[in-house]
Amino acid sequence: MESLMHISEFSSSPELVEKLQKYSVRKSYPAGSVILNENAYIRAIPLVTRGSIKVIRTDEDGREILLYYIKSGESCIMSFLGGLHNETSKVKAEVEEDAEILFLPVDKVSSFIKEYPQWLDYIFRLYHKRFEELLDMVNAIAFKKVDERLLSLLHKKSELTGLRTLQVTHEQLANELGTARVVVSRLLKQLEEEGVVQLGRNRITLM
Repeated sequence: MESLMHISEFSSSPELVEKLQKYSVRKSYPAGSVILNENAYIRAIPLVTRGSIKVIRTDEDGREILLYYIKSGESCIMSFLGGLHNETSKVKAEVEEDAEILFLPVDKVSSFIKEYPQWLDYIFRLYHKRFEELLDMVNAIAFKKVDERLLSLLHKKSELTGLRTLQVTHEQLANELGTARVVVSRLLKQLEEEGVVQLGRNRITLM
């Protein structure tokens, strides 16, 4: 309950927090677990209380691109929209760091909107944040070089984990950037030569 009270919109409504705890199912997942696949129906909305999740979009050829991260205290706005309209998911959600998640049934999402203005404020804040993040992603793809996007992604991961050394493969980075592994490997080597990063086996350290 304490972790939910840290969410600004919930701090003024202990009753909402109590109901979230009562009606949600709490589950724990190790990094790499997929909690939602594309084209799956959404029966419950995830609320992350510990760890983080990455939300990915996949094309017909299986290529992926990272849309945004969901951190502790946040949820997936696309799950909200899909669940409320009984539509299948347009994205895949994969655990980035070991995570603890509350799953709130979709029918409770609707009733909470009517009962608690704080819940609606929370949804609107998430929607605004995700919209800005998606705009940033579109701008990056349209106007930034891949090396800039790669370095930005590494800094995002560092900020997310609080670590300078990241346990990540070149293949994972390539998937999240929507590019080829060989491109990422070449750019990482350049960044190492420039003293920006230090490379190890499945490990990258920001200098």
